[in-house]
Amino acid sequence: MMMSLRRATGLPALLAALLTLLTLAACSPTFNWREVRVESTRLALLLPCKPDKAQKTVPLGGRETRLSMVGCETGGATFAVAVADIGSSAKAGEVLDQWQRLSLANMKAGLPTARPLKLAGALGPVSVVSAEGRSADGTPVRVSAAYFAQGSQVFQALLMHGEAALPADAADTFFSSLTFE
Repeated sequence: MMMSLRRATGLPALLAALLTLLTLAACSPTFNWREVRVESTRLALLLPCKPDKAQKTVPLGGRETRLSMVGCETGGATFAVAVADIGSSAKAGEVLDQWQRLSLANMKAGLPTARPLKLAGALGPVSVVSAEGRSADGTPVRVSAAYFAQGSQVFQALLMHGEAALPADAADTFFSSLTFE
């Protein structure tokens, strides 16, 4: 009698433990979206993981320019936004075209495709440009990026991943979350 009582209480305890493990696993998803504001700009967006920040100086628009970045890596993908102040909104279109061309050339991209992106407050029309190419170490990479400006600030919103497919809603969530507040 005692043995069957232990077995009976052991099974519910095991099921409770399994349920707890499944609940904990569900609480730590690969894409844990959170709102992020890009410093010194009016841009807000969603990132699927805790963001890191970095800055570097790059040649952009014919001069050395400080580029600030915020982004993170999860699920085999990098989600990032870079911003630079080029000093004049009059140069924004030219600088954005140059930035896009250089980015695609650096990854030895094939023919890119583009789809429109609604982004209120951005100067001019915005598109998400997608292409396949190679990373710096030669591995295949897929990139989707939007290039846009507000005032004298130019932006690149970037989603980069390897050959593995991302959930379709990851790219949609990232790009559609871009807003100027």
